[in-house]
Amino acid sequence: MGTSQGTLLLLGATSEIGGEVAVRMCRGRPVVLALRDVGRGASVEKRLLEAGATAVRTVEFEATDLDSHRAVVEDAGEVTTAIVAFGVLGDQQRAERDEREAARIATIDYLAQVNALTVLADTMTRGEIVAFSSIAGWRPRRANYVYGSTKAGLDAFCQGLADRLHGSELKLITARPGFVIGSMTAGMTPAPMSVTPGVVADAVVRAAEGTRSATVWVPGRLRVLAAIMRLVPRPIWRHMPR
Repeated sequence: MGTSQGTLLLLGATSEIGGEVAVRMCRGRPVVLALRDVGRGASVEKRLLEAGATAVRTVEFEATDLDSHRAVVEDAGEVTTAIVAFGVLGDQQRAERDEREAARIATIDYLAQVNALTVLADTMTRGEIVAFSSIAGWRPRRANYVYGSTKAGLDAFCQGLADRLHGSELKLITARPGFVIGSMTAGMTPAPMSVTPGVVADAVVRAAEGTRSATVWVPGRLRVLAAIMRLVPRPIWRHMPR
């Protein structure tokens, strides 16, 4: 699937959601996996080859090394599908008292995302870029406001970037999932309307089959909950769980 048979680039190759999207879009195409620890890419590479990728190459990628992003993208060849899937949940309690933890979360989940997306939009001429926002950014909660604030900023950036790309052969798919059951949320109680990485990936791929940029709530009915969230009085909202 996808818009062409060019290279698929996955930034953050250990991401469960990113990996699921790549598996669904890699058939008949070369894939470049970019991740911090290249030794952890073997299982992802195996899945992609089994799914029909023509070749898989693994490269080192450190999201916080902003100056390296352009070289990684340009070295990947003609990228026509880019999946920006790196990120951290972070430790909210620690971030409230340790500015370094707060800055780490902000750097990875916002600054590095903006940097990578800007490079991709400047380098790619056609195809699709996939970015991941979250319901956490729709109205950040007291319980996870550091992470939520990065998603709020990223979502706003993506809306503007999608407008910038309008009318071109390059589109931006922005996913806004709710609680995703996976390794990042292991040990946490799933929220209402939770989804799996595969469900998010299916929604992303459907959107990528279109001709325009799109922002996708996952699941779709999460849009209704988001509208209600805006109406909750602040004295109540500040006590909402993660």
